[in-house]
Amino acid sequence: MAILREAVSVRAAALRESLAMSRPIRATVSLAALRHNYWLAKRTAPRSKVYAVLKANAYGHGIERAARALERADGFATLEIDGAIALRERHPVAPILLLEGWFEPAELAAIRAADLASVVHCEEQLRMLEAERRGAPVDLWLKVNTGLNRLGFAPVALKDALERVRRSGAAKSITLMTHFARADEPEGTREAMRRFESAVEGIDLPRSLANSAAIFAHPESHADICRLGIALYGATPFADRPAKALGLRAAMTLSSKLIGVQALAPGEAVGYGSTFAAAQPMRIGIVACGYADGYPRHAPSGTPILVDGARTRTVGRVSMDMIAVDLTPVPSADVGSPVVLWGEGMPVDEVAIAAGTVGYELLCGIAPRVPFAEADAP
Repeated sequence: MAILREAVSVRAAALRESLAMSRPIRATVSLAALRHNYWLAKRTAPRSKVYAVLKANAYGHGIERAARALERADGFATLEIDGAIALRERHPVAPILLLEGWFEPAELAAIRAADLASVVHCEEQLRMLEAERRGAPVDLWLKVNTGLNRLGFAPVALKDALERVRRSGAAKSITLMTHFARADEPEGTREAMRRFESAVEGIDLPRSLANSAAIFAHPESHADICRLGIALYGATPFADRPAKALGLRAAMTLSSKLIGVQALAPGEAVGYGSTFAAAQPMRIGIVACGYADGYPRHAPSGTPILVDGARTRTVGRVSMDMIAVDLTPVPSADVGSPVVLWGEGMPVDEVAIAAGTVGYELLCGIAPRVPFAEADAP
């Protein structure tokens, strides 16, 4: 009986998996695009090391997947300690930085055990460091608050914090860092860099300042180590410079298919609330994707989308599992026609702008029910 139950369980699991894969929505990650974007940043900042930022499960792309694509990266940065430990298992010697450091003393022990680097940004972390003197020294990054006003020591407090770290004996190495609030603006780093330089005057230690925007717009900020975040995934950090203009390639393509087609007469509406009505006879397609998949519910009619390779628009309200699209520009489209929500051929930033958000949120927001696939074409 036990053998029979096990066999039934195995068959049921296989059936569930095959049925889950039958819904046509997919998120396909290009490992080649990740590598392309990383090496583009390296060429843009040729005298600096570049750390790949893999926080938030590599901005929704999968931390293990991104780590495989970036075997030759100078280092990695993440937020979650479990992800950092998983990275260490794959990369036994690469620098791995925790961008917010530790939150409890027990995590400091785990950081030492996994040989992770850690940001130190506040008095409470300093106290924990001073109190916990056991274990091996740690690579520490002291963060200076230069105007973003989230984390970091005030510029006038940095030298005291540095002295306390040195006295604690806990530092294997020390790097000085900041994070820009306005690196996407033409003069957005000037004041922050002035504050940083004032804080670190006379201190000869490695420095890390540049995020994605600063890598591409402010070469004077490249310093010793740059931190490549959103641009690694092929989205732009700028409001006025699209990813393609920077030479970036989309790493994630969210795709699906039409699962229905309807013909609307003039005046007929589509979707909940009847927010869109046809002004003339039109065909609409129904896409297997909705807000339960991570597509923004607040995306209005007119949000760009690709159907069978042709650019068109969404119509009506996004529902949990479906989106309606205008088939006027692609009259040959029918059930089964391919759809790109964002990615290859449809920049995620365009979709985000239409929805009143940023590409970061869309990439990070893919729902667990969406299956992932990999592509590694050159």
